[in-house]
Amino acid sequence: MGFELRLATAQDLDFARDLTCKTMLRYYIQHDLLWQDEAFDVAWAGHESWMIVRDDVRLGYFSLSRDARALYIRELHVLEAFQGQGAGSWAIDQVLAMTSKERRPALRLTVFENNPAKALYERKGLKVVGADECFLRMQRDVEASYR
Repeated sequence: MGFELRLATAQDLDFARDLTCKTMLRYYIQHDLLWQDEAFDVAWAGHESWMIVRDDVRLGYFSLSRDARALYIRELHVLEAFQGQGAGSWAIDQVLAMTSKERRPALRLTVFENNPAKALYERKGLKVVGADECFLRMQRDVEASYR
């Protein structure tokens, strides 16, 4: 597949914001939520973000946060032209490896209930553990043998 990760920099903010808006705006509209660039920028500054690249071309990114209970995927987006080529699946595998390496008990994320990415998350072992309005909370426990 040839995917690589690199830590995101301030120069990646515009790419990440534009990609997220492009991929998520339909869900915001469907669920009567307001997209705000400023809110994205604040969240970006507070999260650890990684660029998914191939041959120095940005294909997407993910953002993470942590607490004692879990590693959280806050954002995971892949350019439409590269969807279905394994980049998202590969990225989740990288985050699962981080979860194990950091000895976190679980990997967690939140997804819009009608987002087809839910199927990918389920294939990667995440299960729905709760729901809020239009969101599903998903989790995969990290087995002790991996920690």
